[in-house]
Amino acid sequence: MRIPFRKMHGLGNDFVVIDRRDAALAAWPAMTGTRAAALADRQTGIGCDQVIVLEPSAVARVRMRIFNPDGGEVESCGNATRAVGMLLAGQTGAAETTIETGGGLLTARVDEAGIAVDMGAPRFDWDAIPLAYAMDTLHMPVGWEDLSDPTAVNVGNPHVVCVVADAQAVDLARLGPQIETDPLFPSRINVNVLNLAGPDHIRLRVWERGAGLTRACGTGACASAVVAIRRKLVASPVRVSLPGGDLTIAWAPGGSITMSGPATLAFEGTFDDAQFPA
Repeated sequence: MRIPFRKMHGLGNDFVVIDRRDAALAAWPAMTGTRAAALADRQTGIGCDQVIVLEPSAVARVRMRIFNPDGGEVESCGNATRAVGMLLAGQTGAAETTIETGGGLLTARVDEAGIAVDMGAPRFDWDAIPLAYAMDTLHMPVGWEDLSDPTAVNVGNPHVVCVVADAQAVDLARLGPQIETDPLFPSRINVNVLNLAGPDHIRLRVWERGAGLTRACGTGACASAVVAIRRKLVASPVRVSLPGGDLTIAWAPGGSITMSGPATLAFEGTFDDAQFPA
C-alpha cells in the first residue's frame, strides 16, 4: 500500500506529516515507534526530526501525534504545531484552528509572521516538569560541568534552560545526551542553552529529547523565552534566534505563551508501507 505524506518544516526543524483523516488510510495500522524511527532515518528512510500523524479528534479540528527519530512518542512540538496549523488553514480557509496534542489543546492562527500558536501556560512546579525530587525550579541547585544555575519548565513537554555567555561555544552534542538522561529527569528532558543578544533578543541552541541537535525547536524557544523573562533578563515579546532562523515569543506571568513564525511545505510524496514494517 502506498501511503501519502507531506514533508514540512519550521525554520529547518523538519517533519514527515501523515494525515490519517484521509479515508484511504482508514484501514492502515496505527503508527508504531519502530515504523516512525524507520521513516525518520535520513539514510534509509524519508528523513526528519519528527514524524507527525494527524487523526480525527473529538475535541479539536485534528489530533496530532508526534514521534521522535528514536521511535518515542512525545507530548508537544511547537514547530510541528505551526506546520500543521498552516496545513489546516490551507485546507479549510479558516484563519484559526484547534489542535489536540498529548501536551494539551492548542490554538493556531494565521498572522503576519506565518502562523501563531497559543501554547498554553507554562508550568513550574517540580512535579509538573517532572523532576525526581522537590527543588526550586527557577534556580536549580544542580549543574553539569560549566552549565550551572539551570531553570526547569514544562511547556507541553519538559525543558531545562541554562543561561551562558556564548551558546555557540557550549559542546551541546556531548553534554546534551548526558543531561537528557540524568536521573533527575524521570521522563528525560530537552536541553537549552541561551545567551543574551539584546533587551528583547536571545540566541538559542537546543538538544531535543529523543532527536538530538535540531535547527529549531518551538517549545525550546518558548521555554527559554519564559525563563529569560522570569529572570528579568529580557522583556516580552522576545526574538529567539535559532540556527534555522527566528521565532517571536510573547508571554506575561500568569498567561499563555504565544509563538509566531513561518512554516513551509517542502514537498509531497508517497512511500510503500511494506518497506517500513511496524
